Amino acid sequence: MTISDTEAREAERPRAAVRPPRASSKPNGQWKVDGTTPLNGNEEWKQVDNGLSVRERIENVYSQGGFASIDPTDLHGRFRVWGLYTQRKPGIDGGRTATLTPEELEDEYFMMRVRIDGGQLTTEQLRVIAGISTDFARDTADLTDRQNVQLHWVRVEDVPEIWRRLEAVGLGTTEACGDVPRVILGSPVAGISADELIDPTAQIDEITSRFIGDESLANLPRKFKSAITGHPSQDVVHEINDVAFVAVEHPELGIGYDLWVGGGLSTTPRLAERLGVFVSPERVADAWHGVAQIFRDYGYRRLRNKARLKFLLAEWGTEKFRQVLQDEYLGYALPDGPAAPKPLTQGDHVGVHKQKDGRFYIGATPIVGRVSGPTLAKLADLLEAHGSTRLRTTPHQKLVFLDIAEENVEPFIAGLDELGLSARPSLIRRGTIACTGIEFCKLAIVETKAYATAAVLDLEKRLEQFELPHPISLHVNGCPNSCARIQTADIGLKGQLVTIDGEQVPGYQVHLGGGLVNADRDDAGLGRTVRGLKVAADGIADYTERVVKRFLAERDAAADETFAQWAHRADEEALQ
Repeated sequence: MTISDTEAREAERPRAAVRPPRASSKPNGQWKVDGTTPLNGNEEWKQVDNGLSVRERIENVYSQGGFASIDPTDLHGRFRVWGLYTQRKPGIDGGRTATLTPEELEDEYFMMRVRIDGGQLTTEQLRVIAGISTDFARDTADLTDRQNVQLHWVRVEDVPEIWRRLEAVGLGTTEACGDVPRVILGSPVAGISADELIDPTAQIDEITSRFIGDESLANLPRKFKSAITGHPSQDVVHEINDVAFVAVEHPELGIGYDLWVGGGLSTTPRLAERLGVFVSPERVADAWHGVAQIFRDYGYRRLRNKARLKFLLAEWGTEKFRQVLQDEYLGYALPDGPAAPKPLTQGDHVGVHKQKDGRFYIGATPIVGRVSGPTLAKLADLLEAHGSTRLRTTPHQKLVFLDIAEENVEPFIAGLDELGLSARPSLIRRGTIACTGIEFCKLAIVETKAYATAAVLDLEKRLEQFELPHPISLHVNGCPNSCARIQTADIGLKGQLVTIDGEQVPGYQVHLGGGLVNADRDDAGLGRTVRGLKVAADGIADYTERVVKRFLAERDAAADETFAQWAHRADEEALQ
């Protein structure tokens, strides 16, 4: 059997060091190994009531009695299954994040996450989200890097009406958070791109209709993240999901999917691995279900910091994982399959692109995903005024607008510019994402959105005269948990308190040279850290300007060297 260049690269690709739990006399809480007796308080309440039924109490009890009437276990556990987290009380600095209890940190308001599987929206749905933002969430609306929309300042009294409005247009918040199957990432250009291999919409729809809200999957060890793409740009960050399907053409079986498992970042990052199987479109939902059940039955539950699929994969390896999937859950063998080739185009879909029907889709960049209810309403108007009713969210905090006629492309782009979205952004603006940060998040130590926005606007002026060879990804995270994927960015900033000139201030530890497979990178890899390299929160622009200029001065242009390649070979002095 001949091994392709792509397969050879896969075999040699470095992995993060994620170790399974050490052997001990204590059980790991694996249901099929140790039994289902709960081994911690979190597992106890999930067995009593996994959270799906809390909706009835929200609608009939808590929305009428107000915040003070909410049972503490429901508030800090089961509400998550319906996309609700209490948000951070204003005025609590990052130095107290680790010392205060959740009750001391939280406000009597909620973050609500609107689940958008595949990122597919209509203008009608967008207007409903915009109206909810304006009526109930103080105009807040953030695009996440998992294709959802997050609202803030939501009161429990208003949740039933919000659900009514969302569900009237086919949206919802079911299992948007919690130890459940989260939103399924999908290609933002599914069904319309001229170069996609397959439209994965049918597979996403089958999974969500069969399994989201299924009691048998509503008590997983921890969250379970999924991604499916039919586009050759591999545009769903599949390497950092628990389960992912990437379109590939089998030489004998035609178009289907390459199955990946065990990816995830947070404080212990690990890149997913291929199982080496080919999954035909009609078998995707069953394969997804099999992987989810493996996680449910064999995932570690005793310690929550080990309760992700990546730790089980580290213990088993891909060969055993594949065997268990086939023998215990599918009942048949999956054929061997090839790896997908390296992408030739960027997966954020920013810019103007021709659709298969001759019309155009346009990808636009709001700065760090921050929009608002009024902005979303104006976007719906703008899109309809130019003959379309469809748009998509993306895993990169972007928006993609579909079905634009050629004569409407430039007027539409001008309208986007007026709303603060750019279809032709600077490469710095294009590559910058940020998590929620201390403004709303109880886990955060540092502000993110405001600092990242200020840095982008400043850097666009400072670097205006310099030609970047490719987008520079700048990911800003408010804590170590990596919601903004800091380990897979050219420049990843991890929020923490840092000491600058003898004074402790909010800042970031720096990760350099990470990235996922894309048009500029053959293999996914994690960034390097330089001992002692920390940046003050208000110093993002200063540091980024300095390191980018050093890169431009030292890069091997003849070899088309990327920032990540340079960052891994550069000496520590050059990265300061």
